[in-house]
Amino acid sequence: MSTKASRSAARLMLAPAVILLLGWMLVPLTLTLIFSFQRYLPLRGGFQGWVGFENYVRFVTSSAFWPSVQATVIIVGGVLLITVTLGILLAILLDQPMWGQGMVRILVIAPFFVMPTVSGLVWKNMFMDPNNGLLSHLWRSVGADPIIWLSDASMLSIILIVSWQWLPFATLILLTAIQSLDSEQLEAAEMDGAPMLSRFWHIILPHLARAITIVILIQTIFLLAIFAEIFVTTQGSFGTRTLTYLIFQRVLESQNVGLGSAGGIYAVILANIFALFLMRIVGKNLDR
Repeated sequence: MSTKASRSAARLMLAPAVILLLGWMLVPLTLTLIFSFQRYLPLRGGFQGWVGFENYVRFVTSSAFWPSVQATVIIVGGVLLITVTLGILLAILLDQPMWGQGMVRILVIAPFFVMPTVSGLVWKNMFMDPNNGLLSHLWRSVGADPIIWLSDASMLSIILIVSWQWLPFATLILLTAIQSLDSEQLEAAEMDGAPMLSRFWHIILPHLARAITIVILIQTIFLLAIFAEIFVTTQGSFGTRTLTYLIFQRVLESQNVGLGSAGGIYAVILANIFALFLMRIVGKNLDR
């Protein structure tokens, strides 16, 4: 049992790391909040006075604000649907004994270590290019006209690119959860004559509930800030301009750091709303 002295020593040793972490998070957030109430143009005279909530009103009343929020939600929802669904199927498949199982698992997880910019460029040039892309050659081989993915199916293209990168993460978490499942339950259900679909629905899926909620929570937090994949592919065109990309454009176009900071605060608020909602779901699952 820990004593009062040992607990105090533990807090003292953790204090530098906690202070550094708080500074790492709070200093940029505080500066963003301060800039959001200013008209600050670094390339055109610098600080030009306090404007109160003008930047917030200007940003939220922009005609591009709500479409960008909608695009963000669609991309996040589409990526979650694909990664969770395919992640469950891949995790079940990788849990089966097979030749070269370790190598297969490494290949499945590998895309997660590819930088988002590289991932976007690979998909753009090797797969989705309307002239020389792999998908275009497949379309021509069956006598069909190639799809110009990044314009005709821009939203789907972004969702596929981001899903390819995040699928290994979901698979790894779900595979770990499946491997913790007591095999005796499945064996007993199989001996009782339960079909495979029934075993999945009543045994495997409920066991994966916690892992699924963790995957959704972590991916949502990161996906709300998606930027690099859009920057190197569509550059926000054809309805793919997310809230993060809109902030980038507003700062780039107006050179007004205050306006971009106000957009950043909106993004923080949106992310926290999603996080609180998802944390309630996670908490309910963890209490079961």
